[in-house]
Amino acid sequence: MSNEQRSNQEQVKRVKTDVVLVGAGIMSATLGALLRQLEPDWSIDVYERLDAAAAESSDAWNNAGTGHSALCELNYTPQNKDGSVDIAKALNVNEQFQVSRQFWAHSLETGILSDAKNFINPIPHVSFVHGEDNTKYLKARYDALASNPLFEGMEYIDSPDEFTRRLPLMGAGRDFSDPVALNWSDNGTDVDFGALTRQLLNYLSGAGATVHFGNDVRNISKQSDGTWDVKVANLRTGSKKTVNAKFVFVGAGGGALHLLQKSGISEIKGFGGFPVSGEWLRCTNPELIERHSAKVYGKASVGAPPMSVPHLDTRVIGGKPGLLFGPYAGWSPKFLKEGKLTDLPSSVKPGNLMSMLGVGVTELGLVKYLLSELSQSQADRVETLREFAPKVLDKDWEIVTAGQRVQVIRKKGRGGVLEFGTAVINAADGTIAGLLGASPGASTAVPAMLDVLQRCFGDRYEAWQPKLKEIVPSLGVKLAEDRSLFREIFDWTSRALELDESSQLAQRTGV
Repeated sequence: MSNEQRSNQEQVKRVKTDVVLVGAGIMSATLGALLRQLEPDWSIDVYERLDAAAAESSDAWNNAGTGHSALCELNYTPQNKDGSVDIAKALNVNEQFQVSRQFWAHSLETGILSDAKNFINPIPHVSFVHGEDNTKYLKARYDALASNPLFEGMEYIDSPDEFTRRLPLMGAGRDFSDPVALNWSDNGTDVDFGALTRQLLNYLSGAGATVHFGNDVRNISKQSDGTWDVKVANLRTGSKKTVNAKFVFVGAGGGALHLLQKSGISEIKGFGGFPVSGEWLRCTNPELIERHSAKVYGKASVGAPPMSVPHLDTRVIGGKPGLLFGPYAGWSPKFLKEGKLTDLPSSVKPGNLMSMLGVGVTELGLVKYLLSELSQSQADRVETLREFAPKVLDKDWEIVTAGQRVQVIRKKGRGGVLEFGTAVINAADGTIAGLLGASPGASTAVPAMLDVLQRCFGDRYEAWQPKLKEIVPSLGVKLAEDRSLFREIFDWTSRALELDESSQLAQRTGV
């Protein structure tokens, strides 16, 4: 170590800023871009532990990039005991994604984002089932959704010939004596959230914000004047500094729980986290990749959690198509892909101990599912894939490790409950907030960050309304209840995002 580095270690600097964003992922990037437009004079500093943006959950190969809009995800449309289908969650998820689309469209038109094709591309979203009971369910799902503006254009397909025409990789070698059905939507997208994050951070840097890579946030503490001292260590030089901020957002993915616990806010008490890692089968055969152009979601196995829903996904990353199948669950006590083995045990505190123990008792099914997943071989995983594509060969697929997800554990009664979603946590005075949880996370980053703005800046939110409605014209309106407004908004965002009908047709007929 040089004398200069040793001197840096000994001196702890203290600097001031208006806003600290912890983590250089899609959440912090989105909130930073919103704040820069609303309050251009505020100073904004982003601190990221790794040496690159979006290197954890937002990275393209660490998530499915589905652009979750409930067009194909069957876990958002559960079947009731009477055979009807509950579409409430599907409507909510789709509404949220329309908000994200508007923000991205506005950002492209105003120069905040520069290249739509770099991060979003039209890809059909497809629900796939087989078996008589499942095809009846899918028809009921179609009947419940197809008349809603948000799901306009959805098709129900049960013809083997049409199935094979649209999904040749899945139709090859299939025994159609087992009935099949599809819900098909041409309005789906594939989103590279890593590329999107990098574009947003480039905008922030160019607009006066500072992004610090290789800087680890070690502690966050409340000061007597209501501000926050954020302790930061530079992992390259060893130097440390204290950043005093008026507002802190913890968008650190799996690392958010620990930092919110360190902040001491009462709102985090009772919350815990359960880490689940994921793996994919990635296709290595270009001929197979060319024979499939859709995101096809199936049904989770009986007793399996929503995060286990199998899907065969077309991806567009760096302008090149790819093909993934999964996810296959793994397990590690780490809360981040680049985390520590002590992450899980160190997150257990007196305030969440009962929540954690309660989930341990009630989620035995999840434990059983994880154990079964961990025992699978490469051949077992490919055999699961053959339910989707019967003729695939082991040699054409490789295992890749996806991102680490930390599912939210929330206090309920004397125990706790495991939640599969996202949760915004904020202090009562609005000076600090963070995001916990996973899917549909990135797809709903914009509505989640608008929620943060409303919760934490109540004294300014009303004055921000005109600007926010420029960015998100449908703000405060349910598009599912206003067909003409939805069509106007959807057509605008499709043009701005280069997702127009001609592009969608090319995707469909290029199969």
